[in-house]
Amino acid sequence: MIPPVRRLAAVALSALLALPVLGGTAFGGTAYARAESWVYSVTLTKTAADVQKVAATWKPDVLKNADSYSPATPGSQSSTSAGATAVPSEQLTPAKKAKVPLSVSPELPAKGTTARTMGKVYFRFGTKEYWCSASAVAARNHSVVATAAHCAYDARQAKPADSWIFVPNPGPNGETPDGIYVGAEISMHEHWPGRGDYDYDYAFVTVHRGFTWATVGGKLVMKDVGRLQDNVGGQGLAVAKGVGNRVTTFGYPAGPQPDGTRPFDGRKLLSCTGSTRWTVAPSRDLQYGVQIEPCNFTAGASGGPWLIDYQPAQGLGSLNGINSLTWNRDAKGGYDAMSTPNFTLATGEVYRHAAAVTTPANVT
Repeated sequence: MIPPVRRLAAVALSALLALPVLGGTAFGGTAYARAESWVYSVTLTKTAADVQKVAATWKPDVLKNADSYSPATPGSQSSTSAGATAVPSEQLTPAKKAKVPLSVSPELPAKGTTARTMGKVYFRFGTKEYWCSASAVAARNHSVVATAAHCAYDARQAKPADSWIFVPNPGPNGETPDGIYVGAEISMHEHWPGRGDYDYDYAFVTVHRGFTWATVGGKLVMKDVGRLQDNVGGQGLAVAKGVGNRVTTFGYPAGPQPDGTRPFDGRKLLSCTGSTRWTVAPSRDLQYGVQIEPCNFTAGASGGPWLIDYQPAQGLGSLNGINSLTWNRDAKGGYDAMSTPNFTLATGEVYRHAAAVTTPANVT
């Protein structure tokens, strides 16, 4: 619980405002999130043609300016969501019936002894570009990215992100050394798109095979680089761990501190390490948050991973949260803590769905 004698402030790294209750209804009128299931999925792209269309919006000249984009998720434009689908409950084992917590082991890339899972997600709402932090997670389809739900779906406007891509280890001038991975499907807990509940501000995004841009005959073409996990490895997943854990959290902070200073530029991957404890933020409907301090991350770090048992030599640990809210606990000039939704058995079911999604064998 937050001590009542202190003046505290929890701030969404995405700068989202109050969110309406949507009730889980699909915004194309064709499906709904069933009460006996917790998974709500939104299709972003399906075919090679879909992927190529998204790729065309992220050519090298656009990515070169990526660090100047806003490190936040907007929500000011009214829009209607399309492509939202519920996962039928009969296709899942509801987490309330699970006997043991899901545990996924971290995986090294197909070649090499060090994983390179951290990176940024870039996306659009309307005509404006934005970005957040994210990481690759080990999965049976070798194609899952973990980030904050607010970095993939704007619950206030009931709208998934457009042109969503993941770039692991982005360079300062738009370099994509480990490829570009177009989002195929967002898997979320239904309480994020339905209520904007920050207890469920996490998303697992299944991505297509990656590509890099190459110049052939004077023209830019997409060159296939394979599956995400094969190239960079994948973090493990640990749920139902409670608090009191030693964790290391990562992100690319860039936004200002409360006093207006800007100590970060979003170009460097930074980390915080500490022990976790419970916290709440009633204004964000966060009842079971997990907090780490000290940590002075700002906007841009949203979606970055929280890792238990992190091994620096391998670059691997087990995902136990994501950067969701930043806190100014002493109401002074800088943020001093971060929080994540509690990763529960339900989180494992959302992950299971993302890990089972299949994508085309060739998108270039």
